Amino acid sequence: RNEYDQSALDLLATQAAVAQRLGCTRIHTWIMPASNDLPFRENFAHHVARLQPVAQVLNEHGCRLGLEFIGPRHIRTERRYGFISSMDAMLGLAEAIGPNVGLLVDCYHWYTGLGTLADLRSLRRDDVVYVHVNDAPAGIAPEDQHDQVRRLPGATGVIDLAGFLGVLRELGYDGPVTPEPFDKSLAALGAEEACKQACAHMRAAGV
Repeated sequence: RNEYDQSALDLLATQAAVAQRLGCTRIHTWIMPASNDLPFRENFAHHVARLQPVAQVLNEHGCRLGLEFIGPRHIRTERRYGFISSMDAMLGLAEAIGPNVGLLVDCYHWYTGLGTLADLRSLRRDDVVYVHVNDAPAGIAPEDQHDQVRRLPGATGVIDLAGFLGVLRELGYDGPVTPEPFDKSLAALGAEEACKQACAHMRAAGV
């Protein structure tokens, strides 16, 4: 359905009010880059209809919404109809939804989607709501990388993290930068040790 039950939006408003009091001004979600049910135009309209009421509630409470594009080819091609999988196209969807909607830019999806530093430089500071950083396994072409197999930021040097972060600094981005490595070996360490390693890699990357 394109319409939310009003009770769901009322609950969101309550939660957004709490978030506002806590000083939380950003929230994010990801958008599936393919669909078995809806061709591109219909899917675009569906997302606008679904997310506009959400964005409006968030805006009333001083909160911005970041939309994440998904880059790996295996996800883009596993369903019948292709959908948004690039930064520029996701920015178009964000603009159609509302003025407080922008991008979650994940360097892994930027890399696997064959993004460039020039692409990043085309953004304005306010286009970027949230940032994820990680690295990719070595010896695998960008188009063959798998979404659930990643590395800690700077671990392999496959992704130009210095360049990526450098452009964000040029833009004046001042929001959160968080790691998102889907790495089984890291998960096996336990929460405390995993956090220590993630923190060390983030510091080494200059975050």
